[in-house]
Amino acid sequence: MSTDTDSTVPPASAGPPVRNDRLAELIRYDLPASIVVFLVALPLSLGIAVASDAPITAGLIAAAVGGILAGVLGGAPLQVTGPAAGLTVVVAEVIHEFGWKTACFITVAAGVLQILFGLSRIARAALAIAPVVVHAMLAGIGVTIALQQVHVLLGGASHSTAWENLTELPGQLLDLRSGDVVIGLVVIGIMLAWRYVPGPVRAIPGPLVAVLVATLLAVIAPGDPARIVIDGSLFDAIGLPQLPTGDWSAVVMAVLTVALIASVESLLSAVAVDKMHNRARADFDRELIGQGVANTASGLLGGLPVTGVIVRSATNVQAGARSRASAILHGVWILVFSVALVGVVEQIPKAALAGLLIVIGVQLVKLAHIRTARRTGDLAVYAVTIAGVVFLNLLEGVLIGLVLAFALLLWRVVRVQVHAVPVEETGRWLVTVDGTCTFLALPRLTSRLASIPAGADVQVQLTVDFLDHAATEALHDWARQHENTGGTVEFVELGTARMSHALAAPPRRDRARGLLDGLLAPRGARERAPRDGETITAGVAEYHRGHAHLVRPHLDDLRHGQDPDSFFLTCADSRIVPNVITSSGPGDLFTVRNVGNLVPADGRDSSVEAALSFAVEKLSVRNIVVCGHSGCGAMQALLSGIRPPGGLGDWLSHAEPVLARFLAGHPVAAAAATAGFGEADQLSMVNVAMQVEALYRHPTVRRAAMTRELEVSGLFFDIGTARVLHITPTGIAEIPDPAPEFAML
Repeated sequence: MSTDTDSTVPPASAGPPVRNDRLAELIRYDLPASIVVFLVALPLSLGIAVASDAPITAGLIAAAVGGILAGVLGGAPLQVTGPAAGLTVVVAEVIHEFGWKTACFITVAAGVLQILFGLSRIARAALAIAPVVVHAMLAGIGVTIALQQVHVLLGGASHSTAWENLTELPGQLLDLRSGDVVIGLVVIGIMLAWRYVPGPVRAIPGPLVAVLVATLLAVIAPGDPARIVIDGSLFDAIGLPQLPTGDWSAVVMAVLTVALIASVESLLSAVAVDKMHNRARADFDRELIGQGVANTASGLLGGLPVTGVIVRSATNVQAGARSRASAILHGVWILVFSVALVGVVEQIPKAALAGLLIVIGVQLVKLAHIRTARRTGDLAVYAVTIAGVVFLNLLEGVLIGLVLAFALLLWRVVRVQVHAVPVEETGRWLVTVDGTCTFLALPRLTSRLASIPAGADVQVQLTVDFLDHAATEALHDWARQHENTGGTVEFVELGTARMSHALAAPPRRDRARGLLDGLLAPRGARERAPRDGETITAGVAEYHRGHAHLVRPHLDDLRHGQDPDSFFLTCADSRIVPNVITSSGPGDLFTVRNVGNLVPADGRDSSVEAALSFAVEKLSVRNIVVCGHSGCGAMQALLSGIRPPGGLGDWLSHAEPVLARFLAGHPVAAAAATAGFGEADQLSMVNVAMQVEALYRHPTVRRAAMTRELEVSGLFFDIGTARVLHITPTGIAEIPDPAPEFAML
């Protein structure tokens, strides 16, 4: 019988404690968070109903239904759903055009459409909207809300369009009601100053404090400010929606608008909330289904459209919520308040909610978004989208912004820079083509080429990532004509796209290629290369055409001498490219290669001895590196016990001591075996360790190590994984990343 008490499988009797833990967590975290969110959501829901020209109870119904249904069914557990400022403008337009009952039908239809969005699993596609357009849309909504509510704060009524609200503002200022203005300004002042309140008092939601203070002020101060009016109870407001009559195309457009905006705002809010906590990530498709069910129910009961709201959701997370119970309970509290305390709501002055909404509207215009748009070159998209949302309508403004953003993207993708200038030092003309070179670039390309005088020597540098056949033909035709005038044309292809590819196949955007990709042709390319001795010359031609100009400036600095950092001894195996695995360039490594990367004892090989002495004494290298590799033929020959005939067998005799140490049990071999390497690779690692020891004993190296801290180290290149390991005297080790923080980018 097992007596193991450290099992990770809970016993059968663990059920009740788990339920108790969940109940304790709900009471400790979710219940207090739900009360905080309720206190934030209540005034916001009332204010959004007022701003939308909807019945006051519609905001309360939407908050209760959204909190409960979306909380139960949604895919973002910590997101809080309710009426949102982002839909205020749309809802006001819908109510103005169709009436309240038909607006409820549009909310129901939009909810059904959201459910279909979720079931079709296209939720993430709704996020494929340029962020600058979303930011500008929210800013435009904020400006529109602020323009509307300024009139209410001044004691008047908002107008139907932003232009009317703007042009009628001077007249409203001449006819303001001082009592309403004072109440509104008090709310604005409290809202703006609340973030600076010290201590635990700041835990009380600022909007709630502002509305309560304004309501008390309206009761005790002289005057009679306009107050919220509720006709009947919450249950009296519940009624079925009304089918539209007349222009169904406008109804369909309204349904689509509400569904899309509600979906995008909910998904963007869910993404933002995900970044605020480390619990389960949101299921976007399920979230759309939950939002759709909530909107369907809200419309059927006479409520406003709902979305996931970032203000309430962020409050929920910051208040310590752990599960969806907090959002659900916040909806329950709103329902209880709406039924039991309707009289309290009727004491709230309209100017108080107007001040609240003005602050919310202004806060939707974020300076950080404007700065980002300016830095990224999207400021025009931002400004045009805001103007469209404010002075046309939300859908048209967003569509205009999306079209402009797409046009700007297209221009950035297809644009190409072409310059043609004479180079005085060489007497040649230099033509540079940088970007995406397609038929759209032909006017600019041909005009620049036409400016080059006949008979001139020309070098054309192509730094392009996409090249179609039209641009390639234009370049070839011009080059042929120019050469007929006595001039010369040299093409230098520095980018990823190649002229030879453009005429052989449909154009495509090649993967990014660096110097390595050009200098090291892939295996398939080598196999397709000519077999009559032209492989090397073809490679040289490719080097001249595509890469010589990249390394020429660096080599020009080295023309009078070399100053390598390291002496690099490695095997003659063709699969090892020292400059590649060390990310070094010309002049960095003084490389010596031989079969098995061996250092013959007592200077019995003059070539290694000469190179070592020259590197250490004349070039003063700072490092000596011995690099072995996996699958080494020399090590395999040693293990087989069969000495190859001729010079190869004589050379491998220098490695006999390595084999003896390996067979006697070397710690490096044991470490390599533990890591899963075979015997030949274990022997190769032992060989590296012993060559490092031999180099430390070498008189020239020993003197340099004592006088100027020359270091000797060993590496092992695992060809199959392309990994380089560090060989120590007692084992093997991974080479650490010197900047691991960049892995988080």
